[in-house]
Amino acid sequence: MVQAVADIKKEWDQTSAQLRERIKAIEACGNSGRGTEEANSLPRLNGAAQDGIALLRSLQFRLDLLAQQLPTMEQSQSEQATLNSWKNEYQSLHLGLRNANLQANANIRRAAQEERELLLGSGEESTIRRRNLQTKAGMTTAAESITESLRRTRQLMVQEVERSASTLTTFGIKGS
Repeated sequence: MVQAVADIKKEWDQTSAQLRERIKAIEACGNSGRGTEEANSLPRLNGAAQDGIALLRSLQFRLDLLAQQLPTMEQSQSEQATLNSWKNEYQSLHLGLRNANLQANANIRRAAQEERELLLGSGEESTIRRRNLQTKAGMTTAAESITESLRRTRQLMVQEVERSASTLTTFGIKGS
């Protein structure tokens, strides 16, 4: 029982450290000047952070169950104190995640505004940026076109297989 509590504490420490790193990464989103690119990674970072939050909640629950089963009252009270500190840390991390997301969204909006100003501005950097975006848009359009063509080809193949199956069924009935 005591070893299980020690394992949970170790897992808590690792998970909370990872969560702090993810919160820092979320908060820094949009600061590097690649607002739209970093905006795409924000949901992935948030998903990982939410997984960490859920794991911490689970660890709290497990410690609460185990603390009640410890052999001595002193150990049980000690783990209840640990549990209370974890609850405070959990609330702090949850609030930190919320604030990091607010900061990331503000950073991304600011970076997107700067990108728009650069694109609409004049000069060599604006021209290069517009050219790069046009190239990306062209590649995206080409990829969408290829995907749609593959969908149509697949549909035609499905129809042909159904037609062949129908023909075989018809010949099978007439041969009987």
